[in-house]
Amino acid sequence: MTLPRISAQDLKGVMAYPPTPAKDNGGDLSARDTVDLDETERMIRSLLHDGADSIATNGTLGEMGTLTLDEWKAFASAVVETVRAFNPDFPLFIGATTLNTRDTIDRMRFLRDIGAVGVLLGRPMWSEMTAKTMIRFYQDVAAAVPELAICVYDNTAAFRGVIPTEVYAALADIPQVVAVKYAGGAAIGFRYHNDLQAVQGKIRLFPIECIWFFAYSLYGDQVPGCWSTTATCGPEPVFYLRDVLLANDFEEGRWIAERILWAHEPFIVSRDFPEFARYNIQLERLRYEAAGYMKPGPSRPPYYMDLLPQDHVSSTLEHVRRWQVLRQEVRDRLAARSAVVQ
Repeated sequence: MTLPRISAQDLKGVMAYPPTPAKDNGGDLSARDTVDLDETERMIRSLLHDGADSIATNGTLGEMGTLTLDEWKAFASAVVETVRAFNPDFPLFIGATTLNTRDTIDRMRFLRDIGAVGVLLGRPMWSEMTAKTMIRFYQDVAAAVPELAICVYDNTAAFRGVIPTEVYAALADIPQVVAVKYAGGAAIGFRYHNDLQAVQGKIRLFPIECIWFFAYSLYGDQVPGCWSTTATCGPEPVFYLRDVLLANDFEEGRWIAERILWAHEPFIVSRDFPEFARYNIQLERLRYEAAGYMKPGPSRPPYYMDLLPQDHVSSTLEHVRRWQVLRQEVRDRLAARSAVVQ
């Protein structure tokens, strides 16, 4: 049997979710070459050298829905080449979600052929999928391109509902499925508990960084990592959370978890997820631009930046301001700890 080069056991820590950087012409309807490849390389190198444990691209904020095929290929190639120079076996998952199984398989074969090790994969969403259809979809793509590890992209807004527990149980029998970007309403409760039991340790169900502390407190090594889009606003707080949690320092873990929640309080995703989902692409680009860790460039049509409501702009900028405060707090904390050790 052909198997991917990475497995669930290779995954822990922080899975960073960066955007697809755009040139200044990103919002131009006539543009067909909008990906800033130089910034792509610089952004990926920064995440790698700063300590990301894995990277996934081309979800919603990565504008999988707005890139042309040629743009997606150019971006994917740049990311794969940059990561391969760092570590050929680094856990990298390139998004390849489309509206149908055949196009998805074609994109997966392209990724395999350029040397990618993994794919971030949501499901076709034009018609809502039943549980049996979800299972067949992932079985089909895994069988068609067995060399690629699959990180399932769970997004309740984009893919029209949750992934049922019975589907997770079936996914656990597909060796190519190694991880899930777990959404689930961004909560730890009965559904997460049941899904975690269903996969029997065969798949990593990574929660968002904001609630990783709660999941790790309950389940320990069953949840050795999280996913994070905020890491691309400056990764220090998320990496600090990783370091203290995996060292089982729950006192320090509680402190940084509470501060991460504080930093997210103004951001609309923490207050009204359906509203956030309407402006996801623009809001993510706004906060990346304000944070300054990378240069996102403008969002692509139809998700124009000037269509953002002003109250969303203001609350997002306050979120970024708090994140910058927290980045400095973490630096100060690390310096103080280092001084005590010395």
